[in-house]
Amino acid sequence: MLWTRKDLLGLEYLNREEIELILDTASSFKEVSTREIKKVPALRGKTAVNLFYEPSTRTRVSFEVAAKRLSADVINIAAETSSVRKGETLIDTGKNIQALKADIVIIRHNCSGAANMLARALDISVVNAGDGWHEHPTQALLDMLTLQEKLGSIRGLHVTIVGDIAHSRVARSNIWGLTKLGAQVTVCAPEILIPAGIEKMGVNISNNIDQALKNADAVNVLRMQFERDANAAFPEQLEYFKKFGITSERLAKAKKNIIVMHPGPINRGIEVSSEVADGENSVILEQVTNGIAVRMAVLFLVSQGKG
Repeated sequence: MLWTRKDLLGLEYLNREEIELILDTASSFKEVSTREIKKVPALRGKTAVNLFYEPSTRTRVSFEVAAKRLSADVINIAAETSSVRKGETLIDTGKNIQALKADIVIIRHNCSGAANMLARALDISVVNAGDGWHEHPTQALLDMLTLQEKLGSIRGLHVTIVGDIAHSRVARSNIWGLTKLGAQVTVCAPEILIPAGIEKMGVNISNNIDQALKNADAVNVLRMQFERDANAAFPEQLEYFKKFGITSERLAKAKKNIIVMHPGPINRGIEVSSEVADGENSVILEQVTNGIAVRMAVLFLVSQGKG
């Protein structure tokens, strides 16, 4: 199939064929990173702008590396050092970037829907690098690429997502993507961290981590976002680790070759033990590597889209 969208705003808006096209394109681009000269001319003459309103290491650097490997020019804008500090709105910032003849804006924002709003206002491509509690589509895509490489087809897989489901854009994007590709998804967390109505997304719900791991082919461990705990309602950190932390003892009761994933940054000893994070079941660093190929694919495809 041909890609027709000028933007990537979330996996909720894509069909199965579009998700598979991104993954297939990413698999093709992954070879570029193994070359001595890690570049192809696919986006030569194009300019990509990283517009980040929230802190980021992996995602921002991964997008920058991906754009440069496609031979695009890259500009990084951090909100704390931009005209946002002087009161400039998101739309005005975006329109100024467009007036500077950039081709793609990659945006991370603390407000859900920010990427969608910007995409409606601009003629150039917008890629969502995470917006509030809404979606983080490229993280889910790199997670699915990693699953494909390790386990083959995603159809029929059992994937457990454990942790701070309520505040996680990563969880939402993974749920949309995995279910569209035919996986069975279980979300596992304390009741306070399970958002109301999430079962309507086609997932199973569990409050027992040992039960949730029992038949899982992979477990995606989310970061506990304690900074969002305004009402001090979250479980205490050591209590959370005792009841939901991924440890070698828990993995010993699961499938032998269960894959352990994490979007980062890891809170060791809270979400996952160091023994597991660095162990043979972990594919955490492989996820980071696959992020470059996925973001190369996304930037390449949206540059072909017409809206």
